[in-house]
Amino acid sequence: MRLVRQIPHEHFLVSLHQYNDKYMLSITLDDYEQHFKVPVANIADIQQLEQYLSPAFYSACLQDFIRMRERWLQLLKPLHHD
Repeated sequence: MRLVRQIPHEHFLVSLHQYNDKYMLSITLDDYEQHFKVPVANIADIQQLEQYLSPAFYSACLQDFIRMRERWLQLLKPLHHD
């Protein structure tokens, strides 16, 4: 997997990788990570993709992270010994 670009963001670690003729956009926050894959042939201009990463997209990612954390904590709840 080859790192193509790190995309600056105030709260997330955002990276674009290329692997097996696909771009993989990774959004990371603490221990949680989201991946979006798209064939390289579908993206003519990486800078244009970067411009489409809007505040609304990042806000939706944050909501997904919150839900991921809630599910994970629910899964771990029976394993905690008080």
